This record gives sequence, structure tokens and C-alpha cells, in this order.
Amino acid sequence: MKAVVFRKAQGLVYEDVPDYKVAEDEVLVKVANTGFCGSDHSLVTGGLLPEGYIIGHEISGVVVEKGEQAGGPAVGTKVCIRPTYCGKCASCLSGKEHLCRVHRRTVGIGDLPGGFAEYVKVYSQMLIPIPEGVDSRNAALAETFAAALHAIHCTSGGQGSVLVMGGGPIGLCAVRILKILGFGPIVLYEPVREKRDIAILYGADHVFNPLEKDTDAQAVTIAPDGFQKIFECSGVKSNIDRAINLSIDNGKICIVSMIFSPLTISAPFLMNLKEIRLTTSISNSHQENIKCLQWMAEGKIDARPLISDIEPLERLPAVYREKIDTGLAIKVLLRIGEEF
Repeated sequence: MKAVVFRKAQGLVYEDVPDYKVAEDEVLVKVANTGFCGSDHSLVTGGLLPEGYIIGHEISGVVVEKGEQAGGPAVGTKVCIRPTYCGKCASCLSGKEHLCRVHRRTVGIGDLPGGFAEYVKVYSQMLIPIPEGVDSRNAALAETFAAALHAIHCTSGGQGSVLVMGGGPIGLCAVRILKILGFGPIVLYEPVREKRDIAILYGADHVFNPLEKDTDAQAVTIAPDGFQKIFECSGVKSNIDRAINLSIDNGKICIVSMIFSPLTISAPFLMNLKEIRLTTSISNSHQENIKCLQWMAEGKIDARPLISDIEPLERLPAVYREKIDTGLAIKVLLRIGEEF
């Protein structure tokens, strides 16, 4: 089969790889679409991937073969894919199965080959059936919306004013879900105009370029006492200090972006004075994916405005160099098999 694999000397390469053989407890899925995630970019630029590894975890497809002992959806079922979980460890028992450390198996971002290939081999526990009325492009990006929903869950409850810092895919998804959940006013900080336009389409009440010197002053006029929730989705470390200054007393700040270098908070005492709750988020759960798929089926979520580039699999290495690594793409979606 054809796949895009990581080669240490070349980066991403489109090539032939051996066809999968399905074991008795495995399931073969024919891939329709796979999205390129920011974490995929981090894995490639970090160069820490094994030689020949296939990345890609935002996957929609159809079950085409099952081992004799494999349960789950029948052959012909349209599915998206999430990590497995054991149901026995402390994380699983506390409702945090996405943090499972016992039998966690992960496609495209962990131990199993991913979705930048014509087929992906998984376990039945990883499969989530796609509801009627949800197309393959939306279904592939349900995981992106679920990551945003999970960040919102990490700040627990409530409604009110929200500031989203960063209009990448997860930040934009957060704007849409916050709107669905009744939060407001919703403010987005994002320097790229095209992303600000999507945020307005998704329900943002105000959008600002954070590079302009009066941005924070304008934001304060919208939420004079501060924002009740702030989501840092840009990876800009200085935004943590900015969020602390813009937070209301007893506000909640969630770091959604992955920051890989040391972080310094210049005035940590402000967190004490305001009793700010600083938290983080990672990944998402099966139930959060199911909820986002349900919203898609109901017409409340449409992922398609996020997609800046739809490309065939063989174009991925070039698109990575031209659009992803240069920051010119908003969301790249690969058209790999038959879409639905």
C-alpha cells in the first residue's frame, strides 16, 4: 500500500510499504481522510520519530476486515479512531481514560502506525461509529473539536466571558463549542486575519490582533472585571502572563498549547491575589468525540471552514514543506481513499 513515512535523512516521504495482515484481535480500516495536526508537526520537527514511522491520528474511514476475535463495529461501518484504554487503572477509573498508562495503544502519535496511509490497523476498542449525516471530512476532524471540548471540561462548569488566545484549529474549535455551550462574550486573539474571519463565522463576539499595542485595553472594555475563562492555544509563552493580568478574580486559565521550553511567570503572586486556577489539557476522550460527532450530525458543528488545503496523500511531503512548516496553512486534510 501507499503511505507517507518519516525518514530521518529526508523527513516525510511518499512510498510503498507492506500491506497489513490482520491478527485475530485486529481490525483493518480503509482510510478516507486524515487531518494534519499541530502535534504531527512537532513530531516531525523534533526528529524523534522512529525510522519509517507513519504519523496521522485524525482519521475517518470504513471497516473493511476484522480478525476472528475482534469485536466492535461490523465490516462496512464508517468510523473514526481514538486510543484504547484498560478500564482498570487510576486514570480510567477516574474518567480520564485518555491518560491510561496500562494498555493504551495509540495510532499515529504513539506505538501504532497512523493514518497517512491507505489503510490503518487498529483494535476494536479504538473505533467510534460515525453517525448518519456526518461526512468523512467532518468526521476526521471531530478529534480536533473534541480536544477543544476537553480543554473546556478541564476548566469545569460555568458560563460567562471567555478569551481564546490563538486561532489555530483547536482555538477556533474552542470558539465554536463555547458558543454552543452558551458562553459569552467570546473574544479571540489572533494575528492572522483569515483565522479571525473563521472565528466570527464560528460565533466569536470580538476578534483582535494581539500584536497591536491597544489590544488588551480593548479587551478590558469588553470584560471590565476580567475574563472568567482564558484558553492559551497559541504556544506563545508570554501569553501566560497576559492571561493572568486579564483574568477575573477566581478565574480559570487553561494551557491548551504544548510548550516545550522552560516557562517563567513574572508575577506569580497575582495568581494568589486573584485565586486563579491554572490548569492544562491534553487529548480527549471517546465520549468527547462522540459528543462532537453528535453536534456535527445536528448541524451545530461544521469543520469544513477550518480546512485551508485538501490534498491527495502523495502531495503531503510537498505540502508540509510549502504550507505546514511555513505556517501558511490553517488545516491540511488529506484525501486518501473514497470520501463519504
